[in-house]
Amino acid sequence: MRFLNFLHPDGTTRLGVLKDGGLIDLSEKGFPMSLDMLLKSGTALMDVLIADWPNLKPNASLEGLHWLPPILNPSKAIAVGLNYVDHAAESPYKDPPKYPVLFHRFPSSWVGHGQPLIRPKVSTEFDYEGEIAVIIGKAGRYIAKSDALTHVAGYSLFNDGSLRDYQFKSTQWMIGKNFDASGSFGPVMVTADELPLGGVGLQLKTRLNGQVVQDANTRDMIFDVATLVSTCSEVFALQPGDVIISGTPAGVGFARKPPLFMKRGDVAEVEVAEIGVLSNPIVDEA
Repeated sequence: MRFLNFLHPDGTTRLGVLKDGGLIDLSEKGFPMSLDMLLKSGTALMDVLIADWPNLKPNASLEGLHWLPPILNPSKAIAVGLNYVDHAAESPYKDPPKYPVLFHRFPSSWVGHGQPLIRPKVSTEFDYEGEIAVIIGKAGRYIAKSDALTHVAGYSLFNDGSLRDYQFKSTQWMIGKNFDASGSFGPVMVTADELPLGGVGLQLKTRLNGQVVQDANTRDMIFDVATLVSTCSEVFALQPGDVIISGTPAGVGFARKPPLFMKRGDVAEVEVAEIGVLSNPIVDEA
């Protein structure tokens, strides 16, 4: 299934699912008002949805839809740095890490599909990073790697927009990764059963103004999804709706000669054919 959150014309957040090229407003049918709430409710409602699935028909329009991020307010969103060998090599750090490089990303720092990414007035080095987002569906602590994928509800796309002139001010990356509305998340969460186990073998592409700037396969991750889930769960209990943003491959703007940064009027796209396209225009902060 392909779940999404969207903004209804009445101003409420709604939970939707795509079917037969159309949109089913699940909230209108008595389901929760967001995917966050559905995941936190346990398996009973999902079982109801699966049982009702053959009878459900699109009841809302995709035309002009205001897409929201598939997860709105996770208890934790953990991003992963330097998780592809070629990206580590193009970075200032050069060597691939021996342990996952983890940092946090706040919900205020991302927007949904189709919404503008904002280049802040204090920065001139606004970079793109196409990534796969892993969404947790089952809580757990000290999760064994062998069991980790049973905790994954599904996968989405993420543009980990980064302000490089702030990221590299210190050894901690948080400041350059969390400017308001600097990243994007979506358009949908595809349930894990519809994708290869662990998201392995997915071709990830990033485009800037139609030009492919990143093109890599998730099989080239240094730390696979199961390892990331297991490692994060050693630190804290993972909760339904938590997000692990799994890292970007080579081709980022700051490593190019000359550097290539996002600017007003650009359009950034992240694509995995099996998930969709996450597209966002770039605007300057007012």
